[in-house]
Amino acid sequence: MSSELIERLAAIVGSAGIVTDAADLAPCLRDWRGNYTGNAAALVRPANTEEVAAVVRVCAELNVPIVPQGGNTGLVGGGIPDASGTAIIVSLTRMNRIRDVDLANNAMTVEAGCILQAVQQAAAGHGRHFPLSLAAEGSCTIGGNLSTNAGGTAVLRYGNARDLVLGIEAVTPDGRIWNGLKALRKDNTGYDLKHLLMGAEGTLGIITAAVLKLYPKAQHTCTALVAVSSPATAVELLATLQAAMGDRLTGFEMMSRVCIDHVIKYFPATAEPFEKPHAWQVLVELTDTLRDAKLEDALAVALEPAFEAGTALDAVIASSESQSLALWNIREHIPEAEKLRGRSVKHDISVPISRIAEFIERGDRALAAAFPEAQVICFGHLGDGNLHYNLSFPGIVPSDTQSGSANTIVYALLDELHGSISAEHGLGQMKREEITRHKSAVELDMMRAIKKALDPQGIMNPGKVL
Repeated sequence: MSSELIERLAAIVGSAGIVTDAADLAPCLRDWRGNYTGNAAALVRPANTEEVAAVVRVCAELNVPIVPQGGNTGLVGGGIPDASGTAIIVSLTRMNRIRDVDLANNAMTVEAGCILQAVQQAAAGHGRHFPLSLAAEGSCTIGGNLSTNAGGTAVLRYGNARDLVLGIEAVTPDGRIWNGLKALRKDNTGYDLKHLLMGAEGTLGIITAAVLKLYPKAQHTCTALVAVSSPATAVELLATLQAAMGDRLTGFEMMSRVCIDHVIKYFPATAEPFEKPHAWQVLVELTDTLRDAKLEDALAVALEPAFEAGTALDAVIASSESQSLALWNIREHIPEAEKLRGRSVKHDISVPISRIAEFIERGDRALAAAFPEAQVICFGHLGDGNLHYNLSFPGIVPSDTQSGSANTIVYALLDELHGSISAEHGLGQMKREEITRHKSAVELDMMRAIKKALDPQGIMNPGKVL
C-alpha cells in the first residue's frame, strides 16, 4: 500500500486515529469464531462524521477497498477484510457520543460507535428502555447492530434492529454525508433509504449515527423456565401465553437438554434448574410498565391449562432479580459453552413458527443418518421463529465436506418449509455464495442493481453479501 494513502489518511484522522503496526492490527483481522482471518493496510478510526466522509473520499479517489467494522462480534465474517492487504478497516469506535435524548418524542440520537450496553444504560438513566438485547451487548456497537439488522431476545415484542430506528446518518461510497436523522414516526415521501443501509452489512455505505426509538421502562419483570416435552409442545405453549399475556410476553427462548448439559459442564457454577432433567425447556420473560403488575400470579394462572394438558411439565418462576439473572445466564452461556466444546457447523435460520417442530424432527433425523457421530445443538428465539441449529462433532474440526453436506441437508429442508438461511447474523462472506441458491434471479438482480447504483466502484466491503 502506498505511503501516499497512509499519509493522506493520517492527515485526516491524526496519528491517534490510524494503526498500521501488525501486532496492533491483529485483533481486527480475525473474527470471534476464528473462522476468518484477513489482512489490511491500516485501521482508520475517525473521530466524527466529517472525518469518515473525508476518509471515504480519499479511498474512492484511489480505488481503495473499505471494510467498516464495529465491535468485531459478527459471526459470518462480514467485518473481516480479504487476505490481499489492500483494504483499510474503518472503525467507528471513537464515535461513541449520545448526541441527544428527546424524552417527549421517546427518541435518542447516538453515534454508531456506541456500545449497545451503553445505549441501554443511557436510556435507563432517563427512565426509558431501549429493547435491543443480545449476548454481545457489552462489546458490539450500534453501527454494527444496524448494519446487520441484529435480532436478539426481545424481537418477539419489539422487532429487529431496523424496527427500532427512526432515522440514520450515513456516509455514501463517494464520500458524501446523508443526514437522515429525523425522529419522525410518519414520513411518507418516497423510498425509505434508511432501510437500504440497515441490513446491508456496510456494502452500501457507512452508518455513522442513528435516531433510536425509546420505550417506557418496565417496572415489573417476571422470568420463568418451563419444561416441555418437545418443540411441538413449546409452540403450543407459546400460543397459550400469547393469548393470555398479550404483548407482556417479551421473550420466549427454547433450549434443548444438550444445551443445558453443555452450560453446566463448562460453567460449573451453573445450577441444574429442575429436580430432574427434561428434553426441552423454554425461557419465558414477561414485562409490564405497571409497578404493581402481578406477573408471577398471571403466569401461574396461564400455565395451569398447559400443565393440565401436558404441554408444560415443570416450571421455575424466578422470585428475585438474581434468580432471573441465573436463568438468563443459562441461555446466554450456550454459545460460549458450544465454542469451548469445539468447532461446529452453525446455522442461524428462520422457520415459520407453525413448522418449527417439523423442521427439527426432520432435520434431526436426516443429520443423524448422515452423521451418526455428531450431535445437534438446538436453541434460539422460538417466539420469532429464529433457531440456532448447529451440528457438533466432538473432538474434531468438521471438514469442508462434512460442513457442506450438513448445510445441504439443512438448507434444502428450509427451502421446502419456506424458511431462511440467515435470520439475524447476516450473509457476510460465509453465506455470500450460498444465498445465490436460495434467492430468485429477480431478487439477486435487484440487489446487484442497488449495489451498482450506490457503489459503482465496488469499494464498500467487497466480497460480502454479493
